[in-house]
Order: sequence, then C-alpha cells, then structure tokens
Amino acid sequence: MITTAVVFAVAVAAMIGYLRWRSKDYDANRADLLSLMPPNGVAAGYIDLAQLRSSALLVQLLAWAPQQAPDTDYAQFIAATGFNYERDLDRMVVSIDRAPSGPTVFAIAEGRFDRKKIEEYGNHFGALKTEDGRTLYAVPVSGSAKKAYFTFLRDDRVAWANDSSYFFQQPSGAGTREWKEHFLRLAGTPVFVVLRQDAGAASALAAAPGGLRSPQLATLISQLEWISIAGKPEGTVLRVVIDGEALTENTVRQLRELLNGLVVIAQMGLNDPKTRKQLPSELREGYLDLLNTADVQQLDRGTSKSVRIVFDVTPKLLRGLHAAARSAGQGAAETPAR
Repeated sequence: MITTAVVFAVAVAAMIGYLRWRSKDYDANRADLLSLMPPNGVAAGYIDLAQLRSSALLVQLLAWAPQQAPDTDYAQFIAATGFNYERDLDRMVVSIDRAPSGPTVFAIAEGRFDRKKIEEYGNHFGALKTEDGRTLYAVPVSGSAKKAYFTFLRDDRVAWANDSSYFFQQPSGAGTREWKEHFLRLAGTPVFVVLRQDAGAASALAAAPGGLRSPQLATLISQLEWISIAGKPEGTVLRVVIDGEALTENTVRQLRELLNGLVVIAQMGLNDPKTRKQLPSELREGYLDLLNTADVQQLDRGTSKSVRIVFDVTPKLLRGLHAAARSAGQGAAETPAR
C-alpha cells in the first residue's frame, strides 16, 4: 500500500512538473515569436491556430463555412510545396505599418514546412542573399505585378513581407518596450490585434461605410494611445475583450459613459416592435445576449487609464449570423441580372 501510494505521488508530481515545464516552454516560444515584430508598426496581430483547433467554437465555425476548392494559384502552391495552412500553420504574427505607397506588411508563420520543397519553389522565381547570410526569395503576388518576399528563420519559421527592405534594415529599438508590455497583457489569448493610435484611425471610423458614424465617439477614439482587441474561446462561447488606453482619466470616463449609453440604446432598439418583425428571432436574441453580457469597465494602471468592454459571442448569435448570410447569398443568387 505504501509503495503504491509513493509511486502514485511521484507520478502526480512528475505530471505537474511536466505540465508546468510545457506551459513555460510554450509561453517562451510565444514571447520569442512576438519579439520579432518590427517596433515601428501601427498594428500587430497574433493567432494561435494550434490552440484554436482544439476549441469547440472553431469546429462549429468550420462546419458552417462554405466548402470551396482552393483557387488555381493556391492549389499550385500546395502541389509544389506540400504546405496547406489549414493543416500545417500553427501560429502567425503580423505587423502593419503605414507608407505613402500603401500599407507595408511583415509576418512570421510557424508550423510544419517542407523546407526543401518551399525553397525550390522560391528559387523558381529568384533569390538573393541578405546581410546576415539568409536566402531571400521573391515570388509574384497573384493578380498584380508586385512581389512578396520570404526567408526561413529556422525550419519551422518563415518570415514574409511585401517590402524587401524589412530584411535589410536594422529597425530602431524605440517602441519595443511598449509593444512587449501590451503583448504581455494578452498572454494566453489565442487571437488578438493591438493598434497603436495614428491620425487616420478616427477618421476611418467616422467614415466607415455602414459602420459607426458618431463624431463624439470618433473624437474620443482619436485620443486613445493604444487599442487592443482579443478573443478567447470558452467552450462554444467566444469571450471578446476590447481595451482602449488613454493618458487622461477624462477621456476614459467620457468613453465609458458613451459606450454604456450605446449599449442601452442598442437594447432598446432590438426590443422595438418594428425590429422584432424585421430581424430573425434567433439573430435578435443573439444580439441581445451579447449586449446583456457587455461589461464596460474603467481601469487605472498608474501610467495610463483604460476603458475596457467585455462581451460574449454566443452560439445563438453565430447561428443567426450564419443563417442571415445564407439567406442574403441565396437572395443575391436568385435576383435576375438587369
């Protein structure tokens, strides 16, 4: 009995140690991946497909997604390289920066790659050496005269950009600490986007077709230094957290009051008899569930103030949106050409 108890205790201790080691190793790998992002971007995103693949929510979304064959270019890429992102991509980080000629994008993908096949695919279009001795491949972008550039950082990591200068410049370290701090706040979140405020964000919000058109909201958002949007599946529910960070408490307080008011107005609108008739019941109830779970908070971190809104996207809302999209698609298909 004593021997059995000792063996059991050792086994439990070993399992706990293994899980802790695995968690630390995973967190270190994630932090290392995010640390490779250029510090001068205006937006950064992260998605952990390996973590999401095990969620009931993603399984449901994939079941609803239309089954379409890959386009010709992507099908040829799969045949040449053996890489299929749905199966082989585990994690990806993306950084976006504004430029006069258009957005510049830098990304790092982590997963399972047949390096030999992918490098042979790249060699077909052309290659050159970077200053640190890596081989940089230039491949055409489908449907345009532009090129994309990629290189292997290691066997399971590929860096990609639409501007080759990313691979030849030494970016300034300014801003690295701020990005790292915001990434740390989102530890454990499988998908997120972090935005560093710039002059175009508020005007884009105010002018977004079919989007929010509140001058007051746009003005308050223009005063936010950082905005983060994160999602984490919890069973079949998606918990969404949006955090806006400002330097002054007055900005955060006004934004919190405005958001609380918008939640109340939206609830009243969904309960209006006219809306009840026009909106499918499941979709309306899904929106109400979202609004009922909405929690607008005000946070003080000492050096900055934040307004945070947390809400749940339920299966009811997802089913309603899916049904509405199918109905709209069928209506468009049935409309005769004029």
